[in-house]
Amino acid sequence: MPAVSRNQRIAMAIAEHHPEKLNSANKGMLQMSHSQLHDFAATPQKGLPKSKVQKKLGELKDPIYK
Repeated sequence: MPAVSRNQRIAMAIAEHHPEKLNSANKGMLQMSHSQLHDFAATPQKGLPKSKVQKKLGELKDPIYK
């Protein structure tokens, strides 16, 4: 599975090669297998956004129900 942002790709590369330098909020990545971490970290960086924008809860709802 490819990474969806540059920040995710970089975090996966850190988790793969230097897990001791991983941010405490991202320690869950250490439960992934080495091949999964490699798949995310090996994603080409060209064309990826810097970070993925999360939508607010109100934007996720269907406009009919507003």
